[in-house]
Amino acid sequence: MADVNAVFGTLLALGIVYPGMLIAWSLIFPSFVGKASARIESTPWRCLALGVALAVPIGITALILFEIALGPANFLGVALIVGTLAFASLGASGMAAVMGRRLLSRSNEKTSEAAGFLRGAIALELAAAFLVIGWFLAIPLLSFCSLGAAAFAGPGWMPRGQAVFEGAAVQDAPAVSQV
Repeated sequence: MADVNAVFGTLLALGIVYPGMLIAWSLIFPSFVGKASARIESTPWRCLALGVALAVPIGITALILFEIALGPANFLGVALIVGTLAFASLGASGMAAVMGRRLLSRSNEKTSEAAGFLRGAIALELAAAFLVIGWFLAIPLLSFCSLGAAAFAGPGWMPRGQAVFEGAAVQDAPAVSQV
């Protein structure tokens, strides 16, 4: 019974802190999250395709590193997976921003953009927590899409004619990338 409580407590704690992590990314890296948000909003299928294209070789490389019977190789495999998931979480922050803006546009309330972002982060988390469908459909699709959006946002590859994003708000500027 103690094991069940430990697992449940861990999942509950992760559920509480996940929206906070996404908000922290959007506050620490507003330009990066804004670019990822723009990519997800305008080219979601390309983000998904790039995420899958990146995840497959990264996963194969990590599996090869895990099969090597050396401690440093196993450590590199774990570091590769953790680093990839951390990078993808930046894209997930952009996805939460898109979801938050869409939720705000469907609401009659006058709330702040930060409240919309929080709602988007919670909606993203709840989609992943849904039984079976969330675990085996939402989590992989959202993770691949987030990884692809982060990979597009890293070098500043914006869709054609897209304004520069600063945070989640659009700034009127020419379509150039910020570093």
